[in-house]
Amino acid sequence: MITDVNTCSDRERYRRDLLDIYQAALQSVHGERAVARWLSQSDGASFAVAAIGKAAPAMMQGALRALGERLLQGLVITRKGYADPRFASHERIIQMESAHPVPDESSLVAGQALLDFIRDQPEKQPLLFLISGGASSLVKVLSAGISLDDLQNLNRWLLGSGLDIHAMNSLRCRISEIKGGGLLGYIAHRPTTVLLVSDVPGDDPAVIGSGLLFPSPQGKLPAHLPEWLAALPMRPPVPEQTTVPQHHLVATSAQAVAAVAQKARSLGYVAHAGYPPMEGDAAEQGAAFARSLSEAPPGVHVVGGETTVVLPPHPGRGGRNQHLALAAAREIAGRDDLLVLAAGTDGSDGPGEDAGALVDGSTWQRARDEGFDPALALEQADSGSVLEATGDLISTGPTGTNVMDLLIGLKVPESG
Repeated sequence: MITDVNTCSDRERYRRDLLDIYQAALQSVHGERAVARWLSQSDGASFAVAAIGKAAPAMMQGALRALGERLLQGLVITRKGYADPRFASHERIIQMESAHPVPDESSLVAGQALLDFIRDQPEKQPLLFLISGGASSLVKVLSAGISLDDLQNLNRWLLGSGLDIHAMNSLRCRISEIKGGGLLGYIAHRPTTVLLVSDVPGDDPAVIGSGLLFPSPQGKLPAHLPEWLAALPMRPPVPEQTTVPQHHLVATSAQAVAAVAQKARSLGYVAHAGYPPMEGDAAEQGAAFARSLSEAPPGVHVVGGETTVVLPPHPGRGGRNQHLALAAAREIAGRDDLLVLAAGTDGSDGPGEDAGALVDGSTWQRARDEGFDPALALEQADSGSVLEATGDLISTGPTGTNVMDLLIGLKVPESG
């Protein structure tokens, strides 16, 4: 029987269990495994393969593992710092690094490289696209009348706007030649297959990577747009009669949540995974989850999804998961039986190098002991500074996947 967290060693053991559970979830949706599994069922066709996103190197490794010599030519476009050194001198695969979350000149270079890669393929050559989250920033081909400054201003504004991913992508697609299905105009009649690692609620292929090969309806623009943004020229939508290739989901948040539950049970915990996806303000969600955990039955409780943060004018360090975790730490302060892990599955959380944080009932007081005012840090969006001082940050590096965030709580069973 699991005992109460009444000693330091108990607390550390439960923290290790939560980290092991999180790692098991990452492995279950790893891009290499997911792509290789799907392609193992392919019919022997040969492909030119383009992989775009934070999980692009892992997804390309999966394609190479499954296809072997049937992978004729490859292009990998991923985030700076996420490149796979195994592709550095590969004879058939070119790898490029680009900017995320705010695009820069490298995003435009990568966008042109993608168009050149497609153009260079024979007319009937089957194409395989491997798309994961981050593609929106990593490849850019701007519509007429849009400058790089316009693009960067839009992305910076979006990061602190509090808009959900659907509203964000609606705006991104309107200034891009290749988003919102715009890339379909470049593949012509080449047979095309698309494999997706989903980082969006509902796993909508029109939203993953801003729908490079899947048209999205251009709905009503969000209210209260800045004047400069409302004045930008907007690209018309892709014609409704455009042929859309088959899109296949190979890794999703639901799979990661299921893996959390499975690993938790293997460690002897009761698992609770029947929650709706999390969304909305990160601090509110963190506080609400912590309160519900306090009243919930013992065991591991897991939620997938993605929250938002409305940033103050001069934000500090940290991303939405660190913000959520610190808000949860305030609610569970002084509790020996509650722990909360909040982390991205892609290994990043906002602009920094950390994936998220794992907090417990002592985090809030440890922050004070280190000379921080954690409540003020929440107001200033500076949770990362506090959580670094308390030793609660999670750092993984690139994970090879990207299926939104995981929120995992542990309520320790009473001894008996």
